[in-house]
Amino acid sequence: MTISLSAPRSLLLAGAFIGAFTFGAAAQQPAAPATGAAPAAAPALPPGSPLIGRPDSEAAAKLAPVAGPPLATAADKLPLAKLKVPSGFNIEVYAAGMANARSLAQSDKGTVFVGSRLVDKVYAITNKDGKREVKVLASGLYRPNGVAFHDGTLFIAELSKIGKIDKVDEVLDNPPKPTTIYDNLPKDEAHGWKFIAVGPDNKLYVPVGQPGNNVLHDDAHGQIRRMNLDGTGAEVVALGVRNSVGFDWNPETKQMYFTDNGRDWMSEDVPQDKLNRLTKVGEDFGVPYCYQGNIPDPEFGWGHSCSSYTPPVGLMGPHVAALGMRFYTGNMFPKAYKNAIFVARHGSWNRTNKAGGDIAVVKLNKDGTVKSVEPFLTGFLEDNKYVGRPVDVMQMKDGSLLVSDDWNGAVYRVTYGKPNKVAAQ
Repeated sequence: MTISLSAPRSLLLAGAFIGAFTFGAAAQQPAAPATGAAPAAAPALPPGSPLIGRPDSEAAAKLAPVAGPPLATAADKLPLAKLKVPSGFNIEVYAAGMANARSLAQSDKGTVFVGSRLVDKVYAITNKDGKREVKVLASGLYRPNGVAFHDGTLFIAELSKIGKIDKVDEVLDNPPKPTTIYDNLPKDEAHGWKFIAVGPDNKLYVPVGQPGNNVLHDDAHGQIRRMNLDGTGAEVVALGVRNSVGFDWNPETKQMYFTDNGRDWMSEDVPQDKLNRLTKVGEDFGVPYCYQGNIPDPEFGWGHSCSSYTPPVGLMGPHVAALGMRFYTGNMFPKAYKNAIFVARHGSWNRTNKAGGDIAVVKLNKDGTVKSVEPFLTGFLEDNKYVGRPVDVMQMKDGSLLVSDDWNGAVYRVTYGKPNKVAAQ
């Protein structure tokens, strides 16, 4: 369906999302009340705060979003020795020094572009004669999380607009400011950062998350849109989406698969994050009325049946923050990984025992549903604390796999085979 939307404006136009919502109130301790006076009321949480709805219990009070280091970790301090891959695979640091490194894209000439969420930059990693260099391609942007490359053009998704840089490989040393192609997007901070990708139909896809943990949103939220590459012809292709930060297309069926994060504060173990499959335009995946395909929401689920919505093809774990995902079509890895999906699970914050914090490999049945979900790259979570947090994955032209880590501001490369044989690739 075609959309013509007027996006609401958020009151929160600056500052880091986690820092503003999680730590601002805690930093302002009210003065002790006078003897006999009623206790001071807790300060109101800002709209969209992830702490809205947190149960009033001692255990829940200990849970809040986990803020990462403010600066990128030095290359020689990265937790590479802690990261584990299956036998026969290798992992190395591909590039470091990129604060809050998140979404990944690659140009036809091999330049790797890296978005960010908590800083204002998009990075470019060049690789010439085996020597890699990190450049700041664009700065002064607002939550430039999403990056996508197509036919020489780099598309950049900020909080409330999408821009582009044409012939980007030719202007790496003197890049222009991105040209805005689409700005009909809400400005809510909650789930406002965007992942973008160009589909096999040569359309640009962009999600618009719920403006809070669990809310009855308007028709401008909770969806995935697609548009022409010049920003025209925008339409909604999926509804009932809470917060998708990763999608790709099945190389065999050309159907779109996307991750979606479940709501918070229902319990520590439900709902699980989902892996969804879009088979037709306009499918509704249930949020906020139904979660993980079979759990009616306790607040909004009354009068709604989960059977009325498209169920997920697989579940990714409770609160694991399943983000970036790619189908693997390369030839470097063993045949068992062909057309499997690699998913970055950023890791939970609202569980007493954290879950996720890894790269999972999802193998499919012949009908496209999930056969198995197995850990592939682990070690980011140690003693219930993060030493890194994976965000996105991307297959390189040689069949190796890149993994971004926004906690350390780094990108890793996973290869298969003898290290000395693949090092030059």
